[in-house]
Amino acid sequence: MRSDKNTSAPLGLKIAAGAGLAFLHLPILLIFLYAFTTEEKSYQFPPPGYTLKWLSVAWNRPDVWEAMGLSVRVASISTAVALVLGTLCAAAVSRTRFFGRETISLLVILPIALPGIITGIALRSAFSFVEIPFSFWTIVLGHATFCVVVVYNNAVARFRRISGSLVEASMDLGADSFQTFRYVILPNIGTALLAGGMLAFALSFDEVIVTTFTAGQQSTLPIWMLEELVRPRQRPVTNVVAMVVVLVTFLPILGAYYLTRDGDQVAGSGK
Repeated sequence: MRSDKNTSAPLGLKIAAGAGLAFLHLPILLIFLYAFTTEEKSYQFPPPGYTLKWLSVAWNRPDVWEAMGLSVRVASISTAVALVLGTLCAAAVSRTRFFGRETISLLVILPIALPGIITGIALRSAFSFVEIPFSFWTIVLGHATFCVVVVYNNAVARFRRISGSLVEASMDLGADSFQTFRYVILPNIGTALLAGGMLAFALSFDEVIVTTFTAGQQSTLPIWMLEELVRPRQRPVTNVVAMVVVLVTFLPILGAYYLTRDGDQVAGSGK
């Protein structure tokens, strides 16, 4: 009997899949193309010529480095906050039973389900109500709201795949709660936390809408790109920076994919 894995997909399905991939990724390839064009003020296709000078121009612009540094700092701190809060929430929801557990789970994932503009308006109203000045930290708090969800989803799924017998065996052997977490739970959820952290960093790094509502005078890299697109001066520089953003966000997502693709087995299920 022939295995389903060896069955070839119909030609029409292959064509549809190829068309879908082209629709998703051809615009991204155009960003790479226009990063090397000799045309400064328009998106002429095909480009009249190609040059590498925009790489050096972008490299030597201090506003680019300032915006990129701000984005990296915001993404790093937001990810750290999300790792702590998301892991604690996931542990509470998946390892214990209490009244309102499902409600809490819903409230944790709600920020990522809402439109970004709703989250941005809500955060701006809250900061204004308590008279918190808009600054670097308001951006971090805004990004942490959806970064927590990403870490929580990865962590809670992995927590539920850990057999309770592992924790019970650790306790029976005399380990305290901290030792059980360090030597039993953490090794089993480590890849899920790393993947969640990578995804959270990528989401925070290229966030626009929430940043617009929570930033003061600061400009993260995506905000800088939007401002540069309004002005037709040296548009290829914007595409060079966009190319960097694509690479910076692609690598964590790729790493997260490889870390979590084999995470469907329940740890300790056969022990």
